[in-house]
Amino acid sequence: MPSFSRHTRTALAVDIGGTFTDAVLEAGDRRFTAKVLTTANPEDGFMAGALAVLEQSGISPAAVELIIHGTTLATNALIERKGAKVGLLTTEGFTDSLEIAYEHRFEQSDIFMQRPPPLVPRHLRLGVPERLAADGGVLLDLDETALAARIEQLRGESVEAVAIGFLHCYANDAHERRAAEIVAEMMPGVPISLSCHVSPQIREYDRVSTTVANAYVLPLMSGYLERLREDLSSAGLAAPLLLMMSSGGMTTVETARRFPIRLVESGPAGGAILARDIAAECGLDKVLSFDMGGTTAKICYIDDYRPQLSREFEVAREYRFLKGSGFPLRIPVIDMVEIGAGGGSIASVDALGRINVGPESAGANPGPAAYGRGGERPTVTDADIVMGRIDPARFAGGSVALDTDKAEQALARDVGAALNLDGAQAASGVSQIVDETMASAASVHGVELGKDMEGRAMVAFGGAAPLHACQLAETLEIDTVVIPTGAGVGSAIGFLRADIAYEVALSRYMDLRAFEPDALNDLFERMRAEAEAVVRLGTDSDTLTETRTAFMRYRGQGHEIAVPLGNGAFTADDAGMLTKAFATEYHRLFGRIIEGLAVEVMTWTLALGTKAGLPEQVPEPQEAGTAAPSSTRAVLNTMSGLYEDVGVVERAALTPGQAIAGPVLIVEDETTTFVSARFDAWINGLGYIVLSAKEARP
Repeated sequence: MPSFSRHTRTALAVDIGGTFTDAVLEAGDRRFTAKVLTTANPEDGFMAGALAVLEQSGISPAAVELIIHGTTLATNALIERKGAKVGLLTTEGFTDSLEIAYEHRFEQSDIFMQRPPPLVPRHLRLGVPERLAADGGVLLDLDETALAARIEQLRGESVEAVAIGFLHCYANDAHERRAAEIVAEMMPGVPISLSCHVSPQIREYDRVSTTVANAYVLPLMSGYLERLREDLSSAGLAAPLLLMMSSGGMTTVETARRFPIRLVESGPAGGAILARDIAAECGLDKVLSFDMGGTTAKICYIDDYRPQLSREFEVAREYRFLKGSGFPLRIPVIDMVEIGAGGGSIASVDALGRINVGPESAGANPGPAAYGRGGERPTVTDADIVMGRIDPARFAGGSVALDTDKAEQALARDVGAALNLDGAQAASGVSQIVDETMASAASVHGVELGKDMEGRAMVAFGGAAPLHACQLAETLEIDTVVIPTGAGVGSAIGFLRADIAYEVALSRYMDLRAFEPDALNDLFERMRAEAEAVVRLGTDSDTLTETRTAFMRYRGQGHEIAVPLGNGAFTADDAGMLTKAFATEYHRLFGRIIEGLAVEVMTWTLALGTKAGLPEQVPEPQEAGTAAPSSTRAVLNTMSGLYEDVGVVERAALTPGQAIAGPVLIVEDETTTFVSARFDAWINGLGYIVLSAKEARP
């Protein structure tokens, strides 16, 4: 029996991706899924998916008790630069900090390297006379007359949103709050983002970048969420609507409308939550989460059933996905690497005769060449079709008709012609390149995190991941791959397993030699109140779990490490405890400690939310024989370059304990699992497909 949501209510989850919109409805032990193309007006795709699963289930809209939503709308607006016209008010003399950034070149060898232009052009970045000290003391009062003149300039430019980011506002927010009051009086109805609310943390560039990005997507997201609520109401879906955040927790529409930047990467976060639970159900304590959709592939390391977490993220990297070529965000996020390697990623040949895949995607419109919707450039999906791995009649549950001839023609023209290859050979090259690209990204990300592949299993989901999981596992020398039920809509299923949670971060410098327990207790009380005000809008649970973290460093270092804290009140004796906790974590990360250096704390965080806990491990079922293919299909063998007849098995016909020898295709409505000749498959007690290497590596 599949393990469904830990929410006991009838719940609907919708994940809007760059190519497909996935919908999942769970009611007790029943699950219904749908995959539809993402639409130009994303709320239309949302409703199409939602109504499709309601029709399948026979459940009325009024019976739905909870709606959870994740979307790439904010991310895409930043990547495509289709957000609002933003004006920035900052401390006089610091208007160019968005362009100065970190004062380093992210690509040392390219003399023509250019930074991506800021979201706010120079003429809309205006300085205001005011100045606070690092401890929050007022060095120069806010000049309200000058501020009014700057606001008048922004009004004359017809800006659609205003971001306010003054120096050291995390220590004293009085100037920012007063400036917001004056902006609201002079520009009624224009949304305002304050850095003391969006990201009250030290480091000016990161804080202002996050605030500007929030302002940039705020009108778009606010309007979208309002239209969506109206559409839901018109359809009779009156259940509470919660939004998935990049941190893996859920929040309310009201909070999402104020801080839409926290929705960046909300879909991939749902996938990481799903992979965490699957790891627990299967007893796999070292997992690589592999989520490959229509536009991108996402890879996340999960150890001891905990995804890697971070409070920093960079979105919209423009230069070969290099760090430093995008916009830094200081928000809580599940740490993962995302690359332009999805089913819709476009393949081409460069001047050196190399096949390149992505990051540009054909999206849903016009989509891959095989869609027949006007797209002419070949994609990974076209390659999978030509190789025989995708059945054109079963793609997306039959909702999208595919033309194999158009896919082969596009591959032969744009890839094969330059390399003297036919369509099938070009398809094989594209498939192998995208697999190698994903393997390289996974390896580099692992090195950055200090992770290795030894003893690690893979959890693969998303519409395209089961097609490519075997090759990726072979390259990374992973011997076990798990394909969960509903893999094609995995992130949406992950939404239903997430907790309602919110995290508050606040910079408050403290040298542990001058420890201030009373100030620290007051700080955490205020942070708890802020977090609880958000969480209580989404749950009436009597039990909320609080997690505290301090970001600490040796005095003089440039970056901090996260150190977990207890939840009790602090006393004067706890300075030693904090120092010891820092030393323990520092030694774990770097293998040593530095004697004689003082320790300081830069930022404190408090996360609050429900905590359903991990699911229990499910025992293995008894052996139930070998499943026989119901048909065969010609599939290209990338090693020999020849088509070979491969068995086809319907996933719905498989039962726990059955085995399936590779090579074989296991088909279902939302995706297809390609089991290569080097793997065999069996069905575990939850109905998950478990792929095992035929010859375990030494």
